[in-house]
This record gives sequence, C-alpha cells and structure tokens, in this order.
Amino acid sequence: MKDSFKARTTLACGNQNFEVASLAALKDRNVARLPYSLKILLENLLRFEDGVNVTRDDIEALLKWDPKAAPSYEISFTPSRVIMQDFTGVPAIVDLAAMREAMIKLGGNPDEINPLSPAELVIDHSVQVDAYGSAQAMAENNRIDFSRNTERYAFLRWGQTAFQNFKVVPPNTGIVHQVNVEHLARVIFDTEKEGVRWAYPDTLVGTDSHTTMVNGLGVLGWGVGGIEAEAAMLGQPVTMLIPHVIGFKLTGTLPAGSTATDLVLTVTEMLRKKGVVDKFVEFFGDGLANLPLADRATIGNMAPEFGSTCGIFPIDEETLKYLELTGRPAEHIAMVKAYAQHQGMWRNNGDPQADYTDVLELDLSTVEPSLAGPKRPQDRVPLRTAKQVYQTTHKKMAEERTAKNPSAKGAASTSMDGKSFDVADGAVLIAAITSCTNTSNPAVLIAAGLLARNARKRGLTSKPWVKTSLAPGSRVVTDYLNKAGLSDDLDALGFYTVGYGCTTCIGNSGPLREEISNAVKAGDVIAASVLSGNRNFEGRVHPEVKMNFLASPPLVVAYALAGSMTIDLTTEPLGAGSDGKPVYLKDIWPTPAEIQEFIAKSVDAAMFKKSYSSVFSGDENWNAIRLPSGKIYAWDEKSTYVKNPPYFVGMTMKPGAVADVRGARALAILGDSVTTDHISPAGDISKTSPAAKYLVAQGVQPKDFNSYGARRGNHEVMMRGTFANIRLRNLLAPGTEGGVTVHVPSGEQMSIYDAAMRYKQEGTPLVILAGKEYGTGSSRDWAAKGTMLLGVKAVIAESFERIHRSNLIGMGVLPLMFKDGQNAASLGLTGKESFEIIGLNGGAAKMVTVVATPASGAPIKFEVRVRIDTPKEREYFQHGGILHYVLRQLASSSKAA
Repeated sequence: MKDSFKARTTLACGNQNFEVASLAALKDRNVARLPYSLKILLENLLRFEDGVNVTRDDIEALLKWDPKAAPSYEISFTPSRVIMQDFTGVPAIVDLAAMREAMIKLGGNPDEINPLSPAELVIDHSVQVDAYGSAQAMAENNRIDFSRNTERYAFLRWGQTAFQNFKVVPPNTGIVHQVNVEHLARVIFDTEKEGVRWAYPDTLVGTDSHTTMVNGLGVLGWGVGGIEAEAAMLGQPVTMLIPHVIGFKLTGTLPAGSTATDLVLTVTEMLRKKGVVDKFVEFFGDGLANLPLADRATIGNMAPEFGSTCGIFPIDEETLKYLELTGRPAEHIAMVKAYAQHQGMWRNNGDPQADYTDVLELDLSTVEPSLAGPKRPQDRVPLRTAKQVYQTTHKKMAEERTAKNPSAKGAASTSMDGKSFDVADGAVLIAAITSCTNTSNPAVLIAAGLLARNARKRGLTSKPWVKTSLAPGSRVVTDYLNKAGLSDDLDALGFYTVGYGCTTCIGNSGPLREEISNAVKAGDVIAASVLSGNRNFEGRVHPEVKMNFLASPPLVVAYALAGSMTIDLTTEPLGAGSDGKPVYLKDIWPTPAEIQEFIAKSVDAAMFKKSYSSVFSGDENWNAIRLPSGKIYAWDEKSTYVKNPPYFVGMTMKPGAVADVRGARALAILGDSVTTDHISPAGDISKTSPAAKYLVAQGVQPKDFNSYGARRGNHEVMMRGTFANIRLRNLLAPGTEGGVTVHVPSGEQMSIYDAAMRYKQEGTPLVILAGKEYGTGSSRDWAAKGTMLLGVKAVIAESFERIHRSNLIGMGVLPLMFKDGQNAASLGLTGKESFEIIGLNGGAAKMVTVVATPASGAPIKFEVRVRIDTPKEREYFQHGGILHYVLRQLASSSKAA
C-alpha cells in the first residue's frame, strides 16, 4: 500500500498501540471542515491507497471537496464488513455457490470465491405470525418456521462451513439491524493484519435497506443489492461519486407525549420534501445531547424512507454510554474514544459547523404525535388529523369499489370465539409492534407496556377483530419487559410475543382468522393495519388490508383498543372503562418521567451480555438440521427453495459487445412511486399466480407456498413473481390490478410472466416505461434479477431510486431517464409501439435516442439520459453485470497465479 500523505502513524491507547491512517497528518489541509461522514471516506482512501483502485488524486479530490458542486468525481470505498438478512442473504450465498461452479468451468480456482472480510447473516425475515394472542404463539410460529424453511436453513448452515469469514445468527434470535447495533457493530475495528494491529472505522454495506440503522452509532454503511454485497465480499470496492452531504441540525428536546417514532416520521417527511436521493444526510447540533442512542438509531434506520444513502450521527459520549449499556468491553470503549478524538471524529456541544451542501433545522420541541400512511412512510399524518386523512382516502377508495362492485356494503357481520360483531370499513384488523425501527428503542416499548398497563387497569381490551402481535427485535427486549413487569399487561391486551423477527413489517403478518377474512370478502371491506414498522407500501402488509399506517408502539396498542381508524384519538374515547366511563388516550398515556424510571430500573448491561453470549449457537431446531458437506454445493433438483441460477450459463472469459436494442416491446407502463415491493413482492404468493402454478406443478400444496421472500433462492419462483404485486397497475392493461399485461402483437391479455415468456420465444427484447421514483423501497436485488430474467433490456423512467438503479446495472439492465418534463404520456406513448434504443456506443454513451414506432403513424423519437453514472458501473454493464465482471477478474487472476 502507498502512503503519499505520510498519514500512517501509531495511536497509543492504554497499554496498546494501534497503526492508524491519521487525518491529523493532513492538518494543513483543513480536514476539520469536512462532514463527519466524509472524514470516514477520507480515512478509507488513505488506508487503501494503492495507486490503482485508490490514487493520490482520489484523496486530493476528497480534500478539495466542494459542497455546492455537482458530484462528478468517482472514488472507491472499501467497507470493513458485509451484513445480510436471510431473504436477501440466501440468494447471495446461492450466487456465490453458483460462482464456484462457474469458476471451475472458466479454469479458475473455486476457493477464490470466498468472503475476504467479515460477512454476517441474521435470519430474521422468515418467521410469520401464523399464531397469535396466546402464550403458545411463539413456540408454534417457531415450529412452523422450521418446518417451512429447513431447506433454506440447511443451505445457510452449509455456507457457514463452506465459506471463510461467514457467520450466521440462527432464527428466533432477533432482527438483523437491532442485532447489529446491539452486538455486531464494532464502531472502531481492532484487527491484526500482517502482524500489525490496526484501528480503523467500522464501515459496512448490507443487503437490506435499513442497514443505515447502524448510522446511529457513528458507523458509516448503507443498503445495497445482494449482487453488490457479493462483490464487496469478494474484495471489490464500492464505487461512488463523492456525494453531496446535507446537514440536519437538531435543537431542543422532545416534548411530553412525543416519541422517537414521531420524530423520525417528521424527519422523513422533511427530507423527502427536500430531495436527498444519492446524498448523505448527517445530523448535528446541540440537540444531539438530548437524543439517546436508541432514538438516533431509529432515525438512521429510516434513511431509505428519506431516500438518502445514509443518515449518520457522529461519535460522542452518548455513543460510549450505549456501548457500555450493551455490554461491549471497557478496553474497546476506551479505544473507540481515543480513536475518534485523534481523528477529529468526536462530537462536543458547541462544535463549529462543518461545510454542508445545504442545512435543514428542526427544533425537537415542535414534534407532535404522528402516523404515516396510508401507503407511504414519508406521508406523515399528525395524530390529530388521522381520522380526516382516513376519511379522505376512504372516500376515493369507496368510489372505486362501487364502480367495480355496486353491491358492496363495506361491512359484514361475523361471530368468533363466542362474540358477534361487524367488520366494517376503517376496521383495524392488524395491530403489530414489529420492526427493527422501533423494537430497538426501550423508550417506545416501555411506553407501550405502560399504556397497556394503564388501559388494563381501566378495564379496556383490544377489539376482537384485531390481530395483535409483539415481535421484539432481540431477546433483550423480552428480558427488560419481564423485569419491568409489563409483559403481563401487553399479554392481557393480546400482544403476546409471536417471534423474534421482522414479521408484519416485511409482510409476514400471517393469515387473518377465517371468520374475519370471510367478512372482509363478503363486505368488500376497506380495512387498515397499524404497525410500528418502516414500510407500509401497497400490498405489503397483508393482501386483504388496503390501508396501512406506521405508528409508535404505544399508538399501535391504542389503535388495537380503538379498533378503527374512524376514531379521533385526540378527542374521542378509546372506549368505556370497567366503571362505564369513557377512557381517553390522554388518560392512559405514560409520562416521560414514568418511562425513564422504568428504563433505569429495567435495562442493564448484564441482559445484553447474557443474550449475546451464544448468539451464533442456535436452538435445538437449528442444530438438528442435517448439514450438507463439501465446498461445492450439491444442488438438489427436487428443491423448491434453492436452485442453481442460470446467470453464468454459456459465460466466456471475454464479454460480448454491447449492442443497440432493436424491435423491443413494452412489457409494462407504470406510474410514479413504483416500489421494489411492486416489482418483486416479498409476501403472500397468490394461489392464482404463475408462481403458484409452478409450485403446484412441483407438488407443493398451497398451505406450504410460504412467501416470495422465503423462495428467493429459487429463480423459477422469483421470475414468475416479478411484477406480480396484487396492487401493481399496468397502463397497458387498464382497469386491472396485479401482474397483468397485453401481449402487443396478438392483443391478448395475460400475466406479465406469460407474456415475457412468449416474447422470449419470439426473440423479442423488452422495455419497461415508468414514472418518478422508480424502484423506491427495499434494496431488493430480485427486483433487478427478475426484470433481467424476464428479458427486459432497459427501463425508461422519469427518475430512479439509488439502490434499484445500481441493481439494474448490476444485472445488465440499462437504466434510462426521460428528459426533464417528459414522460410516456407527454410523448404520446401508448406502449403498443415497437422500440429501438440507438447510439449506446458500447455502453459508453451519456445520451441515447429512443425511436417508438406505432402500428400506424409517424415514429416518436426522443432522447433519454443513460443513468450509468460511474466508469466502474460502465464496466459492470459491459460485462453483462457485476457478478460476471467479478468472476472474470477472479478467474483471470487465479489462472495467472
């Protein structure tokens, strides 16, 4: 490694010495003006300077960063580690297993396919809420989880033994981001390399959008697609333009009655309105002194909902307090402080403001109780207007319902467990305390428990039609709720622990009771869910629930008591108490002093140490799984969970030429805010879908379909599930919902999958036309993999979300962007045209021409921008994708060796 700036020096801490790439060595370059996040990038460049991937010019470019100039200089960022969850991790390990086989065919050494830095996977996305409302719910859900997913878990156990530097946190332990913050995060790494003990910042990429939760600890990292994570595991740096950095100044203190959830929904609304896609967001200001680490992590978690790459906080005394609380060793905590202070990465009140591209400011005292919905996390709804927002949305949805089903009544009677009641429009059918966002925060969970206690004392109960659940993000949550004596109160209202995982937030809400489901169908009921999650996109939470609202855990409990969105919780009673008198939300809401008192006496370091002492061991179910052997995976042709993907079939050492696209057809025309959930759903597999037909043909019964997320190791299921979201609206097939399109030459209406396969037989390439914010949401590589496998060569959109644009390139799909002010409608495109994309210039073009030729009339010709933003992305695209590029590089070096 080179050291052009003579930055390598020794840092003494206690009786230990560490080598560091010191920013202090650059004191004459005004490094102090740089935002905290860019200091981390600068250290990374200094440490990895090799004259090839990182040059002196790269370091100079960062030192000369102009916060106002448009990002234009590409650098390489080498993360310290990779973190995954099982939905995205299984296909990543499937790809690595397939790459080992492909490496052999290319004449290379399969052992080259191996993580070079720590890769940790937490199984948290699989458990579903099949059972609820009883003390046996968790055990039953865990049993079902293992019976459904043994094939996947066996594959991951194989990966744990076959690959170096790869560890798996077994099921029923916690949620990946909470486990990361509470245990896996190092903040500062302490690693011996070639006989030298180095200290350097903990940095990472993760295969889940909400990897940014760890930003609350001062750790720089963000979500990427599985394909990018695989490349990072194999030693490829992440290439990026030096970004704009938006400063977010916090002042004041949260008022009584407002929670971290209310704060994060406010921040999300502000930053979405500002527009921070592809930017870093960095929080600063003296208000940080009043913001516990758990609140910071809650904000960092929601960076994908802001749209930013990260949402980071600096290291300060609060960071150290949290490390101590969560059981990190004292000597490590001392090293974190010494390192941060040496590098100018330590925050003190009154610090001068860094140079930022722009600054937003929020006085914490102005934050009010809020929800977000009914279908996007950035759509904040003050609690005082929630009823009104529901009514406005309901009116529109009811009009659409009447047009389709004039006899729909919006209500139906049912009986369940000896009780008769109506299920009507606005009914809250799911109330779930779930998701890493909020279950990592003791303040909101203790608040939920105290509200449950107060409600129980007043004689309130959850409404019988509400499916209630508590899915803690780690076992520590159960420990402190038990110690606080609040578990019994939550249980009494139906909030029994159902498992340790994402559950409802990822769409694993499980089935509604048959009596409820039948009533919903009979009345065509427009029902709602309230969850303490981070995502509420259409069709995500439950197929029979049409409105979804994000809320704090105590508000989730409150809505379970109210049972309906038609109630204004700020002015109307939740119900009548045991004394017959009305009980209002303000009557049972705990005070900040009560919450802090319970936290102080119930949460301690011993809990974290005990909980994480055997975090990789697993229970008897995990250890009973039969372990496949060998470094090359023995694919089971009968498996419906894990299959060898076709990405490397026919691959040669030399990539083919990038050609212009001729004679393409539109597979779909989509509107604004199409999410990766719309493109590649994670939840329920509809019994009438192409994926269902495939599974039935393989002998799988509908009760064993599991979810799309659980089937991500099987490309046959996933390509059939691409564009299969039940709420997707394709303008090529007006009046339809779901994965429906028209095969243009014949005029036949059919599933998107069937049309894609017919086009493939005809040798016809495909394009997708879309509106603004295409690909928002999860870092779902299958949204790009499935698109590619259907034969789509290009997506033409008004704008792209960062991760999905990158994923498309990673799978060899061309992202193209309409000129400002143009879109499919303004250009007069119907989707019935034949499309040509001309002037690609081998993938090097910045602008290309699209010619859309209708069956009759003049061709429509327009220019679009090629959204391949960096030279490295261009290389990936020219190779047919990032995996092909990496595999060729590794095979070439393996042969040379």
